[in-house]
Amino acid sequence: MIERPRPVYRHTPAKVPATSLRRVSVDLVENIFFGLVMLLCFGVGIVLFIQGVKHPIHIFWFILFWGLMAYLALPRLHRILTAMYLPDYFIGRARTSTGLLGDPVNLALRGTEEQVHDAMERAGWVRADDLNLGSARRIVTSSLLRRSYPEAPVSPLMLFGHQQAFAYQQEVEGNPAQRHHVRFWPAPEGWLLPGGHHVDWVAAGTYDRRVGLSLFTFEITHKIDRDTDVERDYIIATLTHTSPGIEVEIIEDFSTGYHCRNGGGDAIETDGDLPIVDLSYVSGKRMPVPVPNAPRKVREAVAAGNRPIGIVTGTILVALSLVVSTLHAAFGFDSAVSTSDLPLWTRVALGFLPAVLGALLLWPTWRGSQLARLALVAVLTLGTLGQVVDWLAGEAPVLRTLVVTGADLLALYSFTSQTVREWTQRRSPHTTLGTGTVTLDPIRPEVGE
Repeated sequence: MIERPRPVYRHTPAKVPATSLRRVSVDLVENIFFGLVMLLCFGVGIVLFIQGVKHPIHIFWFILFWGLMAYLALPRLHRILTAMYLPDYFIGRARTSTGLLGDPVNLALRGTEEQVHDAMERAGWVRADDLNLGSARRIVTSSLLRRSYPEAPVSPLMLFGHQQAFAYQQEVEGNPAQRHHVRFWPAPEGWLLPGGHHVDWVAAGTYDRRVGLSLFTFEITHKIDRDTDVERDYIIATLTHTSPGIEVEIIEDFSTGYHCRNGGGDAIETDGDLPIVDLSYVSGKRMPVPVPNAPRKVREAVAAGNRPIGIVTGTILVALSLVVSTLHAAFGFDSAVSTSDLPLWTRVALGFLPAVLGALLLWPTWRGSQLARLALVAVLTLGTLGQVVDWLAGEAPVLRTLVVTGADLLALYSFTSQTVREWTQRRSPHTTLGTGTVTLDPIRPEVGE
């Protein structure tokens, strides 16, 4: 018997590239503050709930508690948890802005953006408005008053690191609570579906059956129909009916047939088939589709030099908090100890000193200084934490402390959002933004924060 040489592991591990201590430290501080703001939201929520129990006739406290939990505390909790246990690659599901698994990707297309728009419009679909304050207000009023809103916006879902490029929908009998809708994402350049199939677009189509509360965050949202395959087949039927030249290829068993829940907690089920709708030769010549490398909101803000909405919102809220605190310190309104007996110069100093100190950090934060923003977040965190501790110790909330603490908490939420974080990092001299791929931070992009 010939003796064979014993196997030897010969691969030399590559040296791990060194990461600057400054970047590691900054990322750690950012993540700590991200989590602390969530804990502060829960702390203030406990205070509001206790006040509601003490004064059950004042439903105002419970409304504040629900709003804080549904739109601040629980979404951020889900964001932190899903960043740890959910994979950040294509698994056939879109993701909500809070990181939860959203609607199934149940449709793929080949063709240019112009061909997609042309085919959808000929099939009787209406392009949805972008989600902003005006369209959000209109969809709320139309839902409450049962008014038609064919262009009602859809909530953002994430895929390939950015939200949908656009969405189309069909309102049902003039009722904004019920609609067919489908979101579209451009496939990254050179990307192939599992199995090697080339497509230019992927889409997620579902049917909204009513308005309700999310099972996971208790936000007001649309509830979708369970059988997403019916909506998928309906979308294809409308396209092929009005554009006979469309070809449809079915990838059978693209994913295992499953039943699950989407980001709003709605039950969903599918057979796992994925149709590919080929629009390449329906109208015009097929052309490559430009693909973004970063979340659209961040990419546009950086390219245009615009400040993210979080910076604008946070600055306004901190300014409001400083004004209220200044008036309180200078004139002592709602205080048990009046400052009217103090000399005028003392009252002026007490009133304007916080405003001056706040402005020293607020202005460079507005300009995009990462260090100033983190310092301001630290100051706001300490102040908010102190107030929450006082409330939990038995101090009754009054109008001024509610306004100041509420403004500071919302400012903290804005200043620690991922959009603001990326914007300030890209303005830092230690980071650069090229024309190619943009490297994102471990915490996934936020929409609506």
